[in-house]
Amino acid sequence: MAIDKKTVQKLAHLSRLELTEKEQEKMSEDLGDILDWVEKLEEVDTTNVEPLGNVNEEPIHLREDKADNFFSGDEALKNAPESDQGHFIVPKVLK
Repeated sequence: MAIDKKTVQKLAHLSRLELTEKEQEKMSEDLGDILDWVEKLEEVDTTNVEPLGNVNEEPIHLREDKADNFFSGDEALKNAPESDQGHFIVPKVLK
């Protein structure tokens, strides 16, 4: 599946990437290859295949979830370029 230059430029913009013309061409090819592979996967008949949570049959041993390394609000904001009333100020990403 071909990915046009406009789509690559939009994805680069959303990802905050600056791509050269050569990098845009390579990205277009790579994304096309990925979509071709996904289309090929869609051809596989999975009607009688049970979903997996893990490919291993071994049980997963999880550690206890406890916080032991945390910062106070002031410590977390100490090196922030901008903050206001205890919150980070970040650039707007979505329109």
